[in-house]
Amino acid sequence: MSKITRIGLDIAKNIFVLHAVNEHGKTVKRQTLDRSKLLAFFAQTEPCLVGIESCATSQHWAREIAQFGHTVKLMNPKFVVPYRKNGKNDANDAEAICEAVGRPNMRFVPVKSVEQQAVCSLHTSRQFLIVQRTALINHCRGILAEFGIVMPVGADKVCRLLTEKLNQESDMIPVMLRALMQDHLLDLKRLEERLDSIDKQLAQWAKQNQQAISLQQMRGIGVITATAFASGVCDAKLFNNGRQFAAWLGLVPRQYSSGGKNKLGSITKTGDAYLRTMLTQGARSIVFHSKDKNDNFSLWIQRLIARVGMNKTVIAVAAKQARIMWAIMAKNIEYQPQRICSPLVA
Repeated sequence: MSKITRIGLDIAKNIFVLHAVNEHGKTVKRQTLDRSKLLAFFAQTEPCLVGIESCATSQHWAREIAQFGHTVKLMNPKFVVPYRKNGKNDANDAEAICEAVGRPNMRFVPVKSVEQQAVCSLHTSRQFLIVQRTALINHCRGILAEFGIVMPVGADKVCRLLTEKLNQESDMIPVMLRALMQDHLLDLKRLEERLDSIDKQLAQWAKQNQQAISLQQMRGIGVITATAFASGVCDAKLFNNGRQFAAWLGLVPRQYSSGGKNKLGSITKTGDAYLRTMLTQGARSIVFHSKDKNDNFSLWIQRLIARVGMNKTVIAVAAKQARIMWAIMAKNIEYQPQRICSPLVA
């Protein structure tokens, strides 16, 4: 049998399908493997290029397979679809993955380390708990509004007011609802404790990671945003420049150009929505606080607001922040605020 040089692996929970080709691109092996036999197959196979679609569990399998000397590449599934010849099934998907991973201009998803994956998991868990807390607060707000109790904005204020109302002897909250609202209050406090615990873990990791330390020197970047980027962006050197990094985050205009006519629309919003949200929230804070400052960056923001408005300015600041972050992470340099804007920038 010819030597295998490239493998396309279609992963699932228990059934895995692979398509292998030799150096001439000729198919030499098609096989369906059980989960328990997958790593044994790669352990017995000579090191080669392995392609996997970036999806659930793909990071885990990429790390495991790479231990046997294989070069593992993850790809966005939308880039694999054009290489699928016929209808969608596991075998055709594996063949398409095998073809796509061999393309010289294919864009790949970086493989995270175990530590980076753990920090990313803390972030996703944090976001999950925030959604739960918001849903519970809105549920309590809706119930109490029917009894003339208007809840304030903010989780801390809600807990404080709900505690006061439950401790009062008034009959604003019916007796049959008091036990339920007490349980909801305890649930809110538990959620707050779990969020505080995650924030402390992230703060501790931010003190140990050099990229997170450097990113926190930037305006509008705190522990949450710094740790999200330090863990979510595996290797900034994969991007040739800051503009590519901003495009990966979806912060550049959507282009629909043809016949020499350039048409630019709203931002693409591609990439990681969580990272983009963190960056735009920080940018909005920068824009809001720039009105009372006279440094070059703030003056540039003020002129931009006058020309294009608040929301477009926020996106422009977020894109500029993304380019600065790329320089810090890719070149391992410190934050240099004096280089952000020239006094002559309009």
